[in-house]
Amino acid sequence: MRLLITSDTHLPQRAKALPAPLLDELPHADVVIHAGDWVDVATLDLLEHRSRRLIAVYGNNDGPELRARLPEVARADLGGVRFGVVHETGPAQGREARCAARFPDLDVLVFGHSHIPWDTTAPGGLRLLNPGSPTDRRRQPYRTYLTASVADGRLTDVVLHRLPPR
Repeated sequence: MRLLITSDTHLPQRAKALPAPLLDELPHADVVIHAGDWVDVATLDLLEHRSRRLIAVYGNNDGPELRARLPEVARADLGGVRFGVVHETGPAQGREARCAARFPDLDVLVFGHSHIPWDTTAPGGLRLLNPGSPTDRRRQPYRTYLTASVADGRLTDVVLHRLPPR
């Protein structure tokens, strides 16, 4: 099972459209995960229409229309791996312990908000993934998104994709 993981698209504030390399991944993804801060409903409509399966949440910059259609926290079992998706996890310091305590029933937690790619494992085994942002690099050198695979009940092939400068 192939995953496409993104967050913090902030359209049309940070870009006019999703980057072509990310859109090119959609037909190859069995599941698309978006960890919030869409800003516009059109991006949600696009991903719902073009994804085989979309797992998504709202973020702090998402208004009432998006909040009416998306949960604050999403959970899904994907090939025997228990995923959670949330936008905010608080400060980087103490994140692993805090998330492990909040989500003891998960194997992987996808989050956003910071626009900073993150891939760590908490004590007890919870994997934390932040794909960064494909539209707003903030203080990072690149705009980014993630792909990964789930096989035999394990998360594998986690790859951070760097997008070229605009």
